[in-house]
Amino acid sequence: MRARLSLVAVAAFAAATTVAACGPSAPSKTAGGSDTTLTIATTTDVVNFNPLVGNSRTDNWITSLMYPRLLTIDANGAKQPYLAESFGYTNPTTGYYELRDDMRWSDGKPVTAADVAYTINAILKDKPAGNTTYGQLVNVDSASAPSPTRVELKLKAPDSTVVSEAGFWMNVVPQHVFEPAGSVANFPNNSNWVSAGPYKLTSFAKGQNYTLERVTPYPFAPNGTPTVARIVYRVYPDINTEILALKNGDVDLIANALPPAQVKNLQAVSGVKVEQVPGLGYAHMTYNMKRKPLENLKVRQALAHAVDYNAIRTVVLQGQAVSTGSSPIPPVLKEFVDPSLTEYAFDPNLSKQLLAEAGYGAGRTLSLSMIYSLQDAVTAQWATIVKDDAAKAGITINLQGMDRNTYLAKTAAGEYDIYAGNFAIMDDPTTNMALTYLPGGAINYSLVDDPALNALITKAQASTDKAEQRSLAQQAAKLVHDNVYDNVMYMQNLYFAHSDKWSGFVIKPSELLSVVDPQSLANVTKS
Repeated sequence: MRARLSLVAVAAFAAATTVAACGPSAPSKTAGGSDTTLTIATTTDVVNFNPLVGNSRTDNWITSLMYPRLLTIDANGAKQPYLAESFGYTNPTTGYYELRDDMRWSDGKPVTAADVAYTINAILKDKPAGNTTYGQLVNVDSASAPSPTRVELKLKAPDSTVVSEAGFWMNVVPQHVFEPAGSVANFPNNSNWVSAGPYKLTSFAKGQNYTLERVTPYPFAPNGTPTVARIVYRVYPDINTEILALKNGDVDLIANALPPAQVKNLQAVSGVKVEQVPGLGYAHMTYNMKRKPLENLKVRQALAHAVDYNAIRTVVLQGQAVSTGSSPIPPVLKEFVDPSLTEYAFDPNLSKQLLAEAGYGAGRTLSLSMIYSLQDAVTAQWATIVKDDAAKAGITINLQGMDRNTYLAKTAAGEYDIYAGNFAIMDDPTTNMALTYLPGGAINYSLVDDPALNALITKAQASTDKAEQRSLAQQAAKLVHDNVYDNVMYMQNLYFAHSDKWSGFVIKPSELLSVVDPQSLANVTKS
């Protein structure tokens, strides 16, 4: 998970915006807010209340309501200011963020550059497990706060991606709360929460619910006041129970994306509205190259040709997904897509031939295990198709569906032959490939270490020329494709259901943000 790259040269840039607002205090009902409760269904508990450690969706949904990010994205995936009003580079080895001056923690203390600098330095020092930002800070030597609103990053080497990527992915935490606790890697943060978002967690019952109360004023809500008094996340065992709860009026919104088969059904249900959200990630299978015989290219190719991708998209995804051409660059990122890359053909006979060339056949069979999360309803469905189609090629795949927390633990430990899952947001090709394919990358689940691929990715990050960067990223994607370092299966458009009594949701790409982003939940209204 520790990406140690030699990266990047810089293109100076800055984006600026100004939003007028007041400074927050404690939760209360003020002008513009209602006394309503929005109840949201989820299928998973919080694993970590510490946003610098947490890595499940529910972790993110709840902690992001309390710990702001420097940047956000719009519906088209473009980075936009949030806590930071402007950001960029003053020279190739110095990045900066200029912060808003009107945000405060719920205990009354201002959110300052010192909080941001502390968060960055703590991640670098303590290397908390599950923290994606650590992999994006590999070229950062240290962060400082020369003024209450200015953060400066001292870089070890020019890095043209770190400011925007770390700004988007990193939650800022209050220094005065986290620093006395010691290492951020070990701080549970499971009580006495302090928030600089629209809501603050006040109580929870594991396996049941999580209650958050409004914090006012919040700059990104009408008149500085989140429109809903409280948010309650309620835990359900599966998506079908969530849907029943929505139909019965027990919940107002389902946080996780709908299984494709349920989209048309719910669109026809009176009292339910379905929102379409752009996908910004992809579903994939990775083959653990630290386990024999998966280090053998022919074995990986045989596995890749034993999957009926079109059937998965047609049957399981109900036509709500598109091919990526077996490329790690999603088609939504049109500037970087290489149309010459084509999807691995479903060809069981070719798989058998490749397996024979790898030494399988004549009584020697290939048997592998595949892990996936039972809470991921779509993956759980296509896992069976993968197993059945692999059998046609003489490959036995033993399915190991498990609860999400166990799945995450096994993923972190590398305890799998095949990992099946999805990435919610793949927003920058070069950064994404650095995290996914460079040695020690935070999401390098294939455990690949290819010097040629490493060189292409780091050179792409070092380029200030967009055309050259695009060419290098495409060459890297071709290496991933040709060597089956990652079997990218599709990009899915997402659908979310809520009661039609609620409106005003702000749509942002991916399941991670969707309609439960802080700026969305701070602006919804009930009729």
